[in-house]
Amino acid sequence: MRISDKHEKIIQAAIKVFAKKGFFSARISDIAQKAKVADGTIYLYFNNKYDILISIFEEEIGKIIKEVKALIDQEEDPRKMLEIFAMEHMRMVRDRRNLAEVLQMELRQSNKFMREYRNTKFIEYVDIVSKIIRKGQEMELFRKDLMPGVAKRAMFGALDETARLWILSPDHQYTIEEAAKQISTIFLSGVEEKPQ
Repeated sequence: MRISDKHEKIIQAAIKVFAKKGFFSARISDIAQKAKVADGTIYLYFNNKYDILISIFEEEIGKIIKEVKALIDQEEDPRKMLEIFAMEHMRMVRDRRNLAEVLQMELRQSNKFMREYRNTKFIEYVDIVSKIIRKGQEMELFRKDLMPGVAKRAMFGALDETARLWILSPDHQYTIEEAAKQISTIFLSGVEEKPQ
């Protein structure tokens, strides 16, 4: 097994353990058992449990950024790009439920993470929206008075809250696709340039 394989195996095991037990209740031995490695092996790759949490965030968000950008790069229309972003964000919640739970719930409960970690990957992810807004403004499709920095947080906030409810509630009144479509439709109705 290559070093990177073991690293990835530990990360994937930690996602499952953190989602099931919660970050604070999970132990290194739980992760080692799930990854089928010795406890000491974990420390060859990570300093501690907190280090594993940061690695999950950086590596998994990095993969999501790559996937979302690849899909958006195939599209010319900024309106469609925003729909793609919303759809992919919500699909991640459905298709990678354990990861979504760790990103949504566990990270936010770690004061250490929120206080000390410089969220460069998160910023890169949300900046996808501000870049789309700027492109839409350049093409005169989106309002010129929009501040891309505010708009990106508004869109992400709507997706984030819907994702949180999806994770917490066992019963859903709508599908992931319906939620993503509604959010992008509401958002677009506020950002699109209206004909004079």
